[in-house]
Amino acid sequence: MLRSIAMPRDSKNWDLLLTDANVATMVEEGPAYGTIRDAALAISDGRIAWLGAAGELPEANITQTRSLEGRWITPALIDCHTHLVFGGNRAQEFEQRLQGASYEEIARAGGGIMSTVNATRAASAETLLKQTQARLQLLRAEGCATVEIKSGYGLNLDAELKILEVVRELARSADITIRSTFLGAHAIPIEFKNDSDGYIDLVCAEMLPAVHERGLADAVDAYCESIAFSTEQIARVFETAQARGLPVKLHADQLSDGGGAALAAEFSALSADHLEYTTGGGIDALANAGTVAVLLPGAFLTLGETQLPPIERLRDKGVPIAIATDCNPGTSPVCSLRTTMSLATSLFKLTPEECLAGVTRNAAAALGLDEDRGTLATGKRADLAVWDIDHPQVLSYWIGTNELSELYVGGQPL
Repeated sequence: MLRSIAMPRDSKNWDLLLTDANVATMVEEGPAYGTIRDAALAISDGRIAWLGAAGELPEANITQTRSLEGRWITPALIDCHTHLVFGGNRAQEFEQRLQGASYEEIARAGGGIMSTVNATRAASAETLLKQTQARLQLLRAEGCATVEIKSGYGLNLDAELKILEVVRELARSADITIRSTFLGAHAIPIEFKNDSDGYIDLVCAEMLPAVHERGLADAVDAYCESIAFSTEQIARVFETAQARGLPVKLHADQLSDGGGAALAAEFSALSADHLEYTTGGGIDALANAGTVAVLLPGAFLTLGETQLPPIERLRDKGVPIAIATDCNPGTSPVCSLRTTMSLATSLFKLTPEECLAGVTRNAAAALGLDEDRGTLATGKRADLAVWDIDHPQVLSYWIGTNELSELYVGGQPL
């Protein structure tokens, strides 16, 4: 409804006031979930103009007021690690793993990432765009307003550029925020089967510079593992990225303790992701560097992994923990961040509050966006999820339900 009140010249002017709400701000200080009950939240120019208990609401010029009738507001969700752009699928390999083949055995036999690379290279940009839009819509429908998408299924200059151009088109056309990450050092392509150093030369000398020149990446990622690249090789990629002002991220210690976490910390990476085999020294390094640990329970489940990430040590050292879908056709065919939250509770024993922080506050930090979003506070971007729930713990409790009532992006309801 329209509220027109005569106010002094220096009064507040708000575009929208949401009332009769409970708010989980997800700020670290204060009560669990940063809860404010019987709250109101004001939006102006796409940002939060005021937030607090309804009884403390100041006078203001308000264009529109809406009652949320007791619903909960949280920060809009953030999926900080996906591989949404890919061709084909790897259901056959899924069946092979169920019959006893390991991920490494499949990869070394020419499957794994390379099978997706071949399908992605063969697919047109139009096909990839259409398929990815459908996956993106699934995330958006669950309350995601920011999604990171990596390349890495091209592994040559033309195909990597094609993937990143698709991501750029998604960023243009989508009504949510898309962050683009160059993952050229994802696997060793068949053309460089016995020359991984030669492929890293290509990534550093040609691919990464071309990506940067076209403005196609917000960050650079790599895969540090015995079946992919060594710490020395990844260090070259990171040095090249940072020389161009690009922040870095790392797939680290997923299948073995290869020193990935320590390498990520050395380069002040935004995040180190997976971390199942990270040991104490790597965790200490992450804590000192302020690097976010991104846990990926979908991959843990799909691969039948038994080595849990070092959750307690991460907690003890104060390393921020994010969680993400890792949506990809081989190791995490999951396109539901809500399902990922539930998996993180059952597989990793994260609390519901840790899970919600993992897809809001800490996920924003994993993308370098925590000054702008991920918590609800005055001045931050008004990316809001409105839920028809009685408590935020429900968001990690149910599997296969969707309690989203509304999603606001930049203050606009979608």
